[in-house]
Amino acid sequence: MAEVTADSTIYELLQAKPDATEVLFRFGMGCVGCAIARGETLREAAQAHGIPLPELLSALGIKE
Repeated sequence: MAEVTADSTIYELLQAKPDATEVLFRFGMGCVGCAIARGETLREAAQAHGIPLPELLSALGIKE
C-alpha cells in the first residue's frame, strides 16, 4: 500500500493504520462509519470538521 498522506482517503488511512480510528474519534470525527469515508481525503475531512490539518496529521503520524 502507498504511503498515507493528507490526500489519502479516510478509507485508505484506516486500511493502512486501523489504530487511526482512536485519533479520529479524539478529534470528534465519526469517519469510521461515514459513507463519505471512501472518497473523502484527510485534507477534506479536516476542513469539513474545522480541524487544523497539521494538527490532525501530526496526531496520526503522517506527512502532508
